[in-house]
Amino acid sequence: MIPNETVSKILDTVRIEEVIGEFVTLRKRGSNLIGLCPFHNEKTPSFTVSAVKGFYKCFGCGAGGTAVKFLMDHEHYNYSEALKYLARKYNIEIEEREATAEDLKIAGEKESLFSVTGMAADFFSEQLWESSEGRNIGLSYFEERGFTQAVIKKFQLGYSPETKDALFKYATAKGYLPEFLEKAGLITAAGETYVDRFRGRIMFPIHNLSGRVIAFGGRILAKDKSLAKYINSPESDIYHKSSVLYGIYAARKAISDLNNCYLVEGYTDLISLYQAGIPNVVASSGTSLTTEQIRLIRRYTPNTTILFDGDAAGIKASFRGIDMILQEGMNVRVVLFPDNEDPDSFARKHRTEEVSEFIHENTQHFIGFKTRLLEGETQGDPIKKAELIKEILGSVALIPDSIIRAEYVRYCAEHLNIAEQTLIFELNKLLARKKGKPEPMPLPETEPFIAPKQVEFDPHDISHQEDNLIRILLNYGRQEFNFPIPDSSGALKDATFNTAHFITSELLEDNYTFENPVFQKIFFEYVEAFDNNLVPEENYFVNHPDEDVSEMSIRMLIPKYQLSPNWERKGIHTPTELDRLKDNIIHTVYTLRLKRLEKFMAGTLAEISTASEEDAVLFLKRYNDLTVMKSRIAAILTRTILH
Repeated sequence: MIPNETVSKILDTVRIEEVIGEFVTLRKRGSNLIGLCPFHNEKTPSFTVSAVKGFYKCFGCGAGGTAVKFLMDHEHYNYSEALKYLARKYNIEIEEREATAEDLKIAGEKESLFSVTGMAADFFSEQLWESSEGRNIGLSYFEERGFTQAVIKKFQLGYSPETKDALFKYATAKGYLPEFLEKAGLITAAGETYVDRFRGRIMFPIHNLSGRVIAFGGRILAKDKSLAKYINSPESDIYHKSSVLYGIYAARKAISDLNNCYLVEGYTDLISLYQAGIPNVVASSGTSLTTEQIRLIRRYTPNTTILFDGDAAGIKASFRGIDMILQEGMNVRVVLFPDNEDPDSFARKHRTEEVSEFIHENTQHFIGFKTRLLEGETQGDPIKKAELIKEILGSVALIPDSIIRAEYVRYCAEHLNIAEQTLIFELNKLLARKKGKPEPMPLPETEPFIAPKQVEFDPHDISHQEDNLIRILLNYGRQEFNFPIPDSSGALKDATFNTAHFITSELLEDNYTFENPVFQKIFFEYVEAFDNNLVPEENYFVNHPDEDVSEMSIRMLIPKYQLSPNWERKGIHTPTELDRLKDNIIHTVYTLRLKRLEKFMAGTLAEISTASEEDAVLFLKRYNDLTVMKSRIAAILTRTILH
């Protein structure tokens, strides 16, 4: 249990743009920041972060909340884990106790998996550094490859002992359940007991975006051809290999800062390049590139550079993955290392500046690279050249941006010595085929025309006014104006009130209850504050324990549209909402009261028509009183409109 004062300190210290900025590339727009939403696939940013107000909102999928909510939804933390993550990030001390076996039993399944993978990473690291077997086999291997101790620790590299159940015995002695060790892929059943999956291997922990270990890759060092050189963790509730990139946790900030992501194949390729001064590198870990992995890169940059070794067959096998990157609207460049060299071996044989210089000088855009690579196979054969052109145009057709497509067509026309118009014609055929043209549909049998049912207009609908008033309360509750207030004679006189107190007092006069139950909860908080001559802070509602209130407040607090700064640069003054706020408040409050009165009046008339003579007199008096109130409100509305 984290003390309330510590929770408050964490929430007060957190800067939401720093937290979300570790997972999403954000850029400034007006007073807010925007980026691609991490909760759904999009190509145009609709994810907004308000640094001032301390929350985020996606206008595409509706996701929204505080930094804590973001970590809970994105990283699948529980509330306590999200707070601990933030406390570590901002160096805030919190009281923690060692997890007991009972704690582990009642923990959520995903949290239990995170717990066992984290424990296993610590175990493998300890074995590497502190056991004689680990030092003699694992550590010596890493050092032979030139990995420094700092880099070994940075990537939490480790060693799994040859003993068949070393990890199993260690973990169960600490209270970890075999059930979760098996689900995390750390052990496998062998009859009535268990054996370690990764025994006798050097270990590469795989981290998620927040740095938690979710899986492992293990490389065997023994020259036993009957055993797989590399094995990886199986899929689990916390590890889906199609949506994970090795090294993304260490590289994500550098990728964003340098606006480029280097993509390699293996673990050692990545680590060698990182040590050679190239931090913006991730690895596909030997698996085929997936759409999810591409979109993960795109969160941080639209630019990808693929680093290939000198194997032409391997490069051709990668064409499909590269086409997938193009299809996602990203820019793809390629670096080809010399024959019999890969990024790992090249980085180990050359100085840091030589590695960077080679990559810089040998980077080429993919279409040009593919053209030159395949052109060498045509050998003057017109049929093969035609196939080459179709192959290249097939890649160009995948690019969403028409301007980039046109530039590549121009490039291909020059380098393949073919008319640009011919390429454009063929490209348009591919694009038309890609979009697909539906077959003509048979005409349906004639049926009598039935006009669609018209939606009836409700003159007493107050949803718009309720929505607007709650939005004004949350955004401008402390703003002060001279509001018109009727005196005892009914004459209007201006008096200074803050917005929250004016709206609250006006609605309390009618004992108003909001039709929307969430609005009513928010309004009730304002009534309580009004009784104490206070105005609630907006962050109070953002962090409200009622999730419905919190989500509604966030929706209300982030404006969907912002005024372009270009108007001000051109010397054109455009009235803002604040300029018209006073009239907006008065008009909304009294329109709401007026509609409510008219609804009561309509109900009263209906009751008069069916009431007894004695009751009809009472209903008629009520109707007359309502008419007087309606006239007063109408007079205020008229004055506001003419003001």
